[in-house]
Amino acid sequence: MKMKAFTLAEVLVTLGIIGVVSAMTIPVLTQNWQKKSYVTQLHKIYNIFQQAFIEDMNENQAVNVAEAGIRNFDQSTGRNFMQKHFKIIKECGQNTSSGCFATQYKSLNGNSSSNVIFSGYNFVIAGGAAVAIYVDSIDTGDEYTDDYFGYINVDVNGPKGPNVNGRDLFKMYFFGDGVLDAWHINPACRKDGTSCSSGNSAKEARENRFNSYCKSYTNNDMGGCFAKILNDNWEMNY
Repeated sequence: MKMKAFTLAEVLVTLGIIGVVSAMTIPVLTQNWQKKSYVTQLHKIYNIFQQAFIEDMNENQAVNVAEAGIRNFDQSTGRNFMQKHFKIIKECGQNTSSGCFATQYKSLNGNSSSNVIFSGYNFVIAGGAAVAIYVDSIDTGDEYTDDYFGYINVDVNGPKGPNVNGRDLFKMYFFGDGVLDAWHINPACRKDGTSCSSGNSAKEARENRFNSYCKSYTNNDMGGCFAKILNDNWEMNY
């Protein structure tokens, strides 16, 4: 009986091909996994805040977050609200980000911003995410067309890397009705496309926020990266 087998050269060629394919695909798979991990953690924090606002409005029979008492946050009121809805493992204080957030963040286009300070009550929650919640003292929380009532900066894994805006750092705005979205995506914009500031619908306005603010980092990035994730059904497609 004549036996058939691969030659050493054929085996080496096959292994070489497998190595090349692996080198090309593994980094992509790793990047996709990392993106999914960041978005999953962000979604979790988003859901807790969304539920917290609704819960407080229901408990106080309020029609908006201002009536529910989510207003004029100082360190004491911020602590009370957050301790009610989150398990806090570290407090950094009012307008004090050191120890909670990283001191420097980069943008998607490579620029960096140092000595970062996020407004509002800064803290770290169970799981390691750093959060800073700020309530605007100007808006009343009952305006249907407000630009925002407050905002929340979130680093989903705290000071650990990559510390890139739009990867592990995001900015979410919240409105009088307790909904979290991008800047100016208020109840009127979400309902019928009016008062969106840019665009004729919430989806179009979010896309404009992404194009204008996501890739070049500033502390006031207007939630452009978060807007894109909302538009793409909680996928990081950038």
